Amino acid sequence: MNAVTPTLRTLAARLHARVATRGRERGDLVGWILITVMTAGLIAVLWAFLGPELEQLLRQAIMRARGSMP
Repeated sequence: MNAVTPTLRTLAARLHARVATRGRERGDLVGWILITVMTAGLIAVLWAFLGPELEQLLRQAIMRARGSMP
């Protein structure tokens, strides 16, 4: 019974918060924008350094899939 009590309290607190805000949750828009911009920047940097090698690997994989390369 003691293990159930904290869970019920947590559920009751979440339900109370949900009712108090009428179900409207405010998202962390600034955080998501930051994550998106940082991910795009990381991809751009990696592509700048590894682009030719990645292109070569892709070409070799396609050639092997077609059976043109041993």
